[in-house]
Amino acid sequence: MKFSTKATHAGYEKDTQGTMAVPLYMTTAYEFRDVEHAANLFALKELGNIYTRLNNPTTDVFEKRFAELEGGEAAIATSSGMSAIFYAIANAAEAGDNIICASQLYGGTLTQTAHTLKRFGIEARFFDVHKPESIEALVDDKTKIIFFESLTNPSIDVADISAITEIANRHDILTVVDNTVATPALCRPFEHGVDISVHSASKYTTGQGLAIGGIMVERKGLLEKIKGNPRYAHFNEPDASYHGLVYVDVPLPIYSLRARLSLLRDLGAVVSPFNSWLFIQGIETLNLRMKEHSRSALALAEFLESHKSVQKVNYPGLKSNANYAMAQKYFDKGQSSGLLSFEVESFEQAVKIVDATKLYSLVVNIGDSKSIITHPASTTHQQLNDAELNACGVPANLIRISVGLEDVEDLIADITQALEA
Repeated sequence: MKFSTKATHAGYEKDTQGTMAVPLYMTTAYEFRDVEHAANLFALKELGNIYTRLNNPTTDVFEKRFAELEGGEAAIATSSGMSAIFYAIANAAEAGDNIICASQLYGGTLTQTAHTLKRFGIEARFFDVHKPESIEALVDDKTKIIFFESLTNPSIDVADISAITEIANRHDILTVVDNTVATPALCRPFEHGVDISVHSASKYTTGQGLAIGGIMVERKGLLEKIKGNPRYAHFNEPDASYHGLVYVDVPLPIYSLRARLSLLRDLGAVVSPFNSWLFIQGIETLNLRMKEHSRSALALAEFLESHKSVQKVNYPGLKSNANYAMAQKYFDKGQSSGLLSFEVESFEQAVKIVDATKLYSLVVNIGDSKSIITHPASTTHQQLNDAELNACGVPANLIRISVGLEDVEDLIADITQALEA
């Protein structure tokens, strides 16, 4: 099946009532037939619903459908995009290990990897996404993850996915990509060697800013990379917390399985079934929306590039952009999503422009049907100093826009009056 067909059908077998819409199962727990049935479920001798912290029929459809769109084997839905990132890393790394991350990351991801994970004993080492060859010098026998974004937020850079995965595979290290901004409608990282993808479903997946949630997807055949790999001994040795289970011996997608049985079980950052249901509704129109977001963003970027008050525009769909070739290589028909940023003369001017807009909403979110404008240095990246802001591609004079689904002529008119106010 092609993308839009999967988006409307994958993962759902109509129930006995023949419901066309995926049912919403708002339940905490599930009744077992008898003690033997309950014991078999907990021992993985049978598969089925146990408790909504572990699985839920509505969330199951969301996970299956999203995995299909990404071209993956299985997925785990979480309570937020940040929890999906944490699970993807914590599933592989422990105290004493290190991860290698692109410097160009969302502000929350930077603080999680550089500061919060440090308190868990996991060191983050950083590389410039435009210089993947620099990864080599950061690798040692304790490296467990190489993490990057396919389309970075808010610096709007495009990673050379194949170059990064080639280095990772040479060292038998897992790669994790945050594919939130591109979405599987535009970019499918597994086709370029990535092992695990994560998303904030709160963004383009829902599409209307309705719900918080995240998802982690593993590629098909990941078992082959983990089995017998000394970097991931905990997948190859008995798990004392689950009656001696050896994950590589289970005929199921093992990265998702361990995340479900260990991390979801013990940490509990699980998505609400209602939010899963909302994400399913959003997925059905994802392909259409991403085309429109991309079309309008390109038109707005072209206008901004021509304006005398704008010093630089960051949008990979522009032929003048340094990321244009990478966008053509990795994104469907070069479509580059709805996120763009631009630089003006100063911090003060950036603040003035943001405050002068009328149609754009000043919101720290992206992927909404309504257009959003943000000054990252004042908000999402406020915790970084000037040197750190420049290192991650977010200077103090930068403005980020998430282009919505309004008529682009209206969006251009509003930003024009703000620039000239």
